[in-house]
Amino acid sequence: MHSAMTVILLGLFCLAFASISSAQLTSAKDGPVVYGHHHLNVTSIETQNQFWVNTLGGEPAVLGNSEIVKFPNVLVFMREQTPTDGTIGSTVNHIGFWVPSVRAIIDTIKAAGYPIITRAELPASQEVVDDLAYIADQDTYIAYAMAPDNIKVEFVENRTQTIPLTLHHIHFYSHQLDAMKAWYVQTFNAIPGMRGSFEAADLPGVNLTFSPSSAPLDGTRGRSLDHIGFEVDDLKNFCQRLESQGVKFDRPYREIPGLGIGTAFLTDPFGTYIELTEGLDKL
Repeated sequence: MHSAMTVILLGLFCLAFASISSAQLTSAKDGPVVYGHHHLNVTSIETQNQFWVNTLGGEPAVLGNSEIVKFPNVLVFMREQTPTDGTIGSTVNHIGFWVPSVRAIIDTIKAAGYPIITRAELPASQEVVDDLAYIADQDTYIAYAMAPDNIKVEFVENRTQTIPLTLHHIHFYSHQLDAMKAWYVQTFNAIPGMRGSFEAADLPGVNLTFSPSSAPLDGTRGRSLDHIGFEVDDLKNFCQRLESQGVKFDRPYREIPGLGIGTAFLTDPFGTYIELTEGLDKL
């Protein structure tokens, strides 16, 4: 019975991906700042596409010279450049997606040959059954997988969700947890709160989750998740406001000719490399 149900779930899961039609930044209409993209350094774009497109069902696209995989509320940019390390050990430990069935997605990922690391990522007190963990305080199932180039990915179950996969959270780690949370709240006007037992802050379409680290962590620049990206209305004025508050930019605001996109880069006080964009919501 269990195997038959798994086959049914997998079939529904694949059918849903075949008709995915909302792979864009749909939350951009809900606020002046939303999450925009993950930017990966990868040893092979072809290998990454096997995970993000063939396994997870993302929609491949091209923007200028960049190869992209589109999901609802997040774009995954890929640059073929050998990363210095994976996500674990950096200030962005992992990225998270919402799915209707964690069992279905994990079975799909396992069948494709990618490692499931749920048990290794949870305390011994947390029960893990068949690679899934039940989180009682959130009444949901989660699981972790490792994408190529050691990119840690979490899947969180949302049983009422009607699309197969969408952005859920970015999970930061820091030995200055309170200061990190306060910085994202102040800088991006995120709404502070909790996600279960985790410190958190919300922007339209994404939860920013914060966990403590006993020691400083490496920044993201050069690693497999090189930087994270926020899509911002009126980006030029937004950057001017941040500069007036003392924020230093690694690369100041500029417009990319021919693409209709504005961009700027900064590094948060804890080491996370960030790109700000305007115009990706039109893709």
